[in-house]
Amino acid sequence: MAMEKKKRGNPNWAKGLASPNPKGRKRNGPDKRRGINKALLDATNEIALKVIEKAKEGDLQAASLVFARVLPALSNQSEKVEFDLDPTAPLTTQVEQVLTAMAQGKLSADVTKQIIEAIGALGTIRQLEQLEDRLKRLEEVA
Repeated sequence: MAMEKKKRGNPNWAKGLASPNPKGRKRNGPDKRRGINKALLDATNEIALKVIEKAKEGDLQAASLVFARVLPALSNQSEKVEFDLDPTAPLTTQVEQVLTAMAQGKLSADVTKQIIEAIGALGTIRQLEQLEDRLKRLEEVA
């Protein structure tokens, strides 16, 4: 049972008939929104200067608005860490080395998590490379 799509507007009017509202809005005629947008654009510099002036006077809301537009949002950054990690070791050994560094206080828990996730991603990439090599060898034999 498909539902019929309900038509919008006057059901008695069809394209080509005289308009049921001949004194309605003209095509490409003046639009109130265009006027408002133009007025706002014309006053943009004046508004911005007023907000900056209020911020300088100590208005915290104005200062917040100015800072939100001028300064980039601060992102979480991790500190540099140094610990023993053998990148040629098997991945399980690498994860054990990272956990040992955390246990010794050289790494925080969130940095440890990030490093282990990176090692996991590396493991996935290595698996894909190995599968690709195996597939190539199988295709060469066939």
